[in-house]
Amino acid sequence: MAEQDRPGSSFVSSTRFRLIAAVVVLLMAGVAVWWWRTRGQVSTDDAQVDAHVTQIAARVGGTLLSVPVHDNQEVEAGTVLVQIDPRDYEVALAKARAELADAEASATAAQSSVPISATSASSGVSTAQGSVEQAQSVVQASEKEIEAARARLSAAQARLREAEANATRTSRDVERLKGLLAKDEVAQQQYDAAVAAAEGAKAAVDTARSQIAEAEANIRMSESRQVQARAGEQQAKAALRTAQTGPEQVAATRARAAAAQARVEQAKATLAQAELNLQYTTVKAPARGVISRKGVNPGQVVQAGQTLLALVQTSDVWITANFKETQLAEMRPGQKASVEVDAYDRTFQGHIDSIAAATGARFSLLPPENATGNFVKVVQRVPVKIVLDANQDPEHLLRPGMSVTPTVYTR
Repeated sequence: MAEQDRPGSSFVSSTRFRLIAAVVVLLMAGVAVWWWRTRGQVSTDDAQVDAHVTQIAARVGGTLLSVPVHDNQEVEAGTVLVQIDPRDYEVALAKARAELADAEASATAAQSSVPISATSASSGVSTAQGSVEQAQSVVQASEKEIEAARARLSAAQARLREAEANATRTSRDVERLKGLLAKDEVAQQQYDAAVAAAEGAKAAVDTARSQIAEAEANIRMSESRQVQARAGEQQAKAALRTAQTGPEQVAATRARAAAAQARVEQAKATLAQAELNLQYTTVKAPARGVISRKGVNPGQVVQAGQTLLALVQTSDVWITANFKETQLAEMRPGQKASVEVDAYDRTFQGHIDSIAAATGARFSLLPPENATGNFVKVVQRVPVKIVLDANQDPEHLLRPGMSVTPTVYTR
């Protein structure tokens, strides 16, 4: 019986060996096929969909009149998202326009005064110089007149002295002849002639004295006119000095005109800012996207810079894949990639757009600092941006934050 069982046992052992060998061969073949098919491919499950998320904020403050959008609503670029009460800004705009009109009027008046000031300054100098010359000629004429009057006074004084001498002599002749007449030593006719001569001499003295008085009066009048002429000369010189400041006055007028023009530019800037503020009361979508996190309602008062809602641009999405640093050796921008999305049973095609310049840990709020070295080396991950090819997501199914599994073909 034992001898009969030996051939059967050998057969069973042989069959088992063949099965094991077949399984091993199949496993090795499967591993070989897997290696062949996956060689040159790098994948990671630490990846998600990204997109531009714009926080829409108010540029100006005020009361909200309307918020004509809802959460998860798709809007086009230029769609009105929020309307702020514009009445305060309309009043500010009207005020800015009035201030600009006033500034322009002032600038026009200041500009027109510049040529007038220049002409007045030029003519004022000429007139003042003429007045100075005229006053100087009057002063010179008064000086000559005084000299002539003093000369006449000297001549009158000389005539007075001569007349007084003649009067004294003739008076003495009368006294002498009067005694001789009493003794009948001279003729009556001779005595009468001496008396007439004495009276003529006295008349000559009176005439000379009146001439002296007239000459002195003329001198006083001439001196008075000279004082007046000198005062007029000083006034004319002062007017000339004032007129000679004409260039400075013209420069001051031009400076006032420039300041008025600067106020015009300032008023224009204020008007432009008022127009912008009025435009900012209507908040519009900057691009196509989906409304998210709407946190305001009509009647609410908002401040400048306050976030109103978020706009997610689902038409422009990409994949941020955090590959291990050991997987980057053969990865280059432009290499093809396929993206499997957990939410959908489909694969999207794309390519590597760029590789980040630093690991994700470096962009964290508290980047790690290890001055003593790594006791346990931790493999870091580097963000890689993968852009989908055209027309891969026409329905805009991908949403930021979705988990995906990208595979990059390095060969």
